[in-house]
Amino acid sequence: MIVMGKVHILPDEVVQQIAAGEVVERPASVVKELLENALDAGASRVEVVLERAGLSLITVRDNGEGMSVEDAMLALTRHATSKIRSAADLDSVTSLGFRGEALPSIAAVSHLELITAKAGAVAGVRVTSTASGEPQVQECSASTGTIVHVKDLFYNTPARFKFLKSEQTELKRIVEVITRLAVVRPDVSFRAT
Repeated sequence: MIVMGKVHILPDEVVQQIAAGEVVERPASVVKELLENALDAGASRVEVVLERAGLSLITVRDNGEGMSVEDAMLALTRHATSKIRSAADLDSVTSLGFRGEALPSIAAVSHLELITAKAGAVAGVRVTSTASGEPQVQECSASTGTIVHVKDLFYNTPARFKFLKSEQTELKRIVEVITRLAVVRPDVSFRAT
């Protein structure tokens, strides 16, 4: 007879939500990660659109280098990065982050849509991801760069809401993130609505 103990393996969905909690604490942390990705992609223009202080919608649009179909799909995979290949590379990272590192965590607690195209590409790619299933990939029309739509943040982790402040306070934190990056990167046009 096998007796079930107290220790067990968590389902992948729960693991993803726990990992997401380490990266995605509030809407401002999503905006920070997406803006850093845009800057790492060489964007000279970044636009942020918010609804309900980012809880209903966060859209970050950039004119950076964009991604290929293969890279866009991999960017939503845990531990995927374009910045390092080995542990030795960690000492020489000069980017703001590892592109793609935060996207799976954001997708685990939202409905995420990524639209991207590389310069000169015949078509772009749309990757739609939610915590409940495999990303859906389809060809689409797109300008060079990347657009990320994050909808219904924390829809599947309602306990997260108790850690958030008022929408006004959360919006203020987002504005602080954008302002800090705009100050250190005067060569980039930032716009928020």
